[in-house]
Amino acid sequence: MSIEVGSVVEGVVTGITNFGAFVELPEGKVGLVHISEVADVYVKDVHDFLKERDQVRVKVLSVDERGKIGLSIKQLQEKKEDAAQPGQTPSLRPQHGMRDFRKPNRFANSTPSFEDKLSKFLKDSDERLTDLRRKTDSKRGGRGSRRSD
Repeated sequence: MSIEVGSVVEGVVTGITNFGAFVELPEGKVGLVHISEVADVYVKDVHDFLKERDQVRVKVLSVDERGKIGLSIKQLQEKKEDAAQPGQTPSLRPQHGMRDFRKPNRFANSTPSFEDKLSKFLKDSDERLTDLRRKTDSKRGGRGSRRSD
């Protein structure tokens, strides 16, 4: 079985890096599942989704002239979910391990939002600049004062 773009093959995860996972395919060939093609959700660490020696089904995305093979796990998951049961609406409940982004809960965790962090940074920065100006102005003789030569 030759490896062609668009085909679905099974392989074994042989290595995991910070940018993806290497999968050994039939005929001893090795392809890369980029971190963006591991899952439908944001993947910060590939180890959260895959382990070495895992059996995975992958879709072949590309094969370049140098023999590099681009693979995707995510594209197979999307098709499986869409074709799972036609006529039924998908579950509104997030799957295990996935976060539900539809209704954010500001009180779920105590970490401040980006806007809060930015506001605090701007306030601190403004205070530091004011202190710096005050100190440098006093060394120059104060604000608005003229030097008498």
